[in-house]
Amino acid sequence: MKKLLPVIAISFSINILCAQKTQTTSDTTSDKQLETLVISANKTAEDRRYVAQPIQVLTANRIAQLNTQTTADLLQQSGNVLVQRSQQGGGSPILRGFESSRVVLVIDGVRMNNLIYRSGHLQNVMTTDQSILQRLEILQGPASTVYGSDALGGVVHLYTKNPILSDGGVKIHGKAYTRYGSANQEKTGHVDFNIGLKNFASLTSFTYSDFGDLRMGKKAQTLDTVWGLRTHYQAFINGKDSLVKNNDPYVQRSSGYKQYDFLQKFLYKSSSNVSHILNLQASTTSNLPRYDRLTDPRGAGLNQGDWYYGPQKRLMGSYVLDIQNVGFFDGIKLNLNYQNIEESRFTRGFGSANRTGRVEKVTVLGANLDFQKKIEAHQVRLGLDFQAGAVKSKAEAVNVLNGAIAPASTRYPDGDNTQLNMAAYATHTWKMTDKLTLNDGLRLANVQQKSTFLSQSFFKFPFTKATQNVVDWSGNLGLIYQPTTALRFSVLGSKGYRVPNIDDLTKVFDTRRGAVVVPNPNIKPEETYNLDLGMWLKIGEKLTWENSFFMTSFQNAIVVSKFIFNGQDSIVYDGVKSVVLAPQNNRKAILMGYSTNLKATIREGVTMSATFNYTRGRIAISEITSNAPKYKPLDHIPPIYGRAGIQYAVAKFDAEFFINYNGWKRLANYNDEGEDNQQYATKDGMPSWWTMNIRAGYAFSENIKLQVGVENLADINYRVFASGIHASGRNVYATLRASF
Repeated sequence: MKKLLPVIAISFSINILCAQKTQTTSDTTSDKQLETLVISANKTAEDRRYVAQPIQVLTANRIAQLNTQTTADLLQQSGNVLVQRSQQGGGSPILRGFESSRVVLVIDGVRMNNLIYRSGHLQNVMTTDQSILQRLEILQGPASTVYGSDALGGVVHLYTKNPILSDGGVKIHGKAYTRYGSANQEKTGHVDFNIGLKNFASLTSFTYSDFGDLRMGKKAQTLDTVWGLRTHYQAFINGKDSLVKNNDPYVQRSSGYKQYDFLQKFLYKSSSNVSHILNLQASTTSNLPRYDRLTDPRGAGLNQGDWYYGPQKRLMGSYVLDIQNVGFFDGIKLNLNYQNIEESRFTRGFGSANRTGRVEKVTVLGANLDFQKKIEAHQVRLGLDFQAGAVKSKAEAVNVLNGAIAPASTRYPDGDNTQLNMAAYATHTWKMTDKLTLNDGLRLANVQQKSTFLSQSFFKFPFTKATQNVVDWSGNLGLIYQPTTALRFSVLGSKGYRVPNIDDLTKVFDTRRGAVVVPNPNIKPEETYNLDLGMWLKIGEKLTWENSFFMTSFQNAIVVSKFIFNGQDSIVYDGVKSVVLAPQNNRKAILMGYSTNLKATIREGVTMSATFNYTRGRIAISEITSNAPKYKPLDHIPPIYGRAGIQYAVAKFDAEFFINYNGWKRLANYNDEGEDNQQYATKDGMPSWWTMNIRAGYAFSENIKLQVGVENLADINYRVFASGIHASGRNVYATLRASF
């Protein structure tokens, strides 16, 4: 932490001093205008000044400028999201101390969270393609009123580009790029093209990425020596597992993968007020090695011979009907959507011949109907949500030597697993005066789910089915006070909720060797009660400073902890005697935090920015109502983190130097029953780190641009909090972009 303080202090001091210089901006005027509008807060475009919730916007220009490998990297580069990784092909965003099934992912208005989103770490954001994004909006804090269950920490809403109509005749244009990165021998190619007519347009996009094994950094920073070296790895030679010495221990063997992303959109404008969009998306990968599990030791060797996710498949189709200024309402939007997701896990112990494969196939049908109406100083929005999901869970064990197949225990019940989610909500903005604006909203939801256990051959469950029928609500009330155009204060109170899903109710899996999670169908919804205080300040035309402080009371928190199953505290799972754990509503927690964002102008073409995020979370181990409640750290709470950078831009050239940083996560601040992968940290916890990075771009013409950069200039050896794989060492990359 001491080594991080100079970095943080310098970056913030420079930003404040920048206010004394002349104003300009490195962003385009259109980018600035786009950043003042937000869509995700209430599912309709509105001025950010009248929204109490903190929201960060990344436009298409900024996304292209950041030039990241994946969507997970893009979120990390926002400076306000920490991303956990268990493997290179993973990325689990953490917002305000909430992660995975407590953060909602949305793409083009379609909710990605489904009935098997788990509470640990999720890589589903990786199935989206940052190459075709029009904008990315990050809502910090609870958003259950608009987005329903799971939106406790916030919402990540991705908007892909839409087809563009022609003002006459047929117009064809497109973009393409190719990129190479040295740290993982990245080879990425992307192309998209638009065919536009007067009333009809088509947009097609395809991206292919090939990531080799990731090389970590070689230089120690906050520790006296480097750590996490990959000294040995598993190889299957002559029909048996062998422990092979890694010739280059800085290369994280068995971490590479490939990915394919496809998008097709059709736009038909049947009149000046009515448009129709058909949106088709597909994403798939090669097998994804689970790097952290492949490094788990057992004795003098390794615990696993195989541990990989099968191809992660996401298929989505949606139809959007958008009607403006027809009838009583100013706008009506209907979104009908379908999703098909396949996830799979394949594991084999080191030296074992049997590889167990567990496959989950998820289907989801959804519908959203939204109305909006402006009545003088009031903006009223009404919505109906519907989502029906099902998962089929299968498993088998295959002998890798002779091909013999045997049954295996499924991850979820082997019968029917269904979830039905229905909700109605209303939000309202009232511009009471020129200086005072009120935000409020209310949501009522019903969630029904059912699982059936057909087989009792692996576990003698004390039940044959698990059902729930939950009615819950959420609401928010916010007030914005703007005494001048350069100063804004906001206060927001809200209630959030998360209904346990099929993953919470019925999952059976090993969290680590010797520990297994079993079903507990008696858990109840989690709820949060939240208070947000915000302040936005603009000094002349030179500096903007945004601050947000929050407090969250987390009730009925579902925590995986020790459990008695069929009268026993341990069972045999996959041939290993394992302590029994289960999700339980036995905890209450308090979270609080602070974040700040600074943007300043030094001179024409030169701007600076900095972010800082702090979160604290404590979970009660005795009743809060007692005279002296006792607390211990809550899991998923990141250390301090942020980003500071300076940008320069002229007509054809732009460049940026920036620093990313994380503070220490000491062992004393880990939850010993949590999911922060303490076993992959050092004996002192997860060390603090900071990296220097530089990027530049030059436009040779309107159609050709070259981007180059170096990430982690000093080749620092580090891991992001809770991760099971080291981050990239020095990465030299180049991207060639073309438009036509």
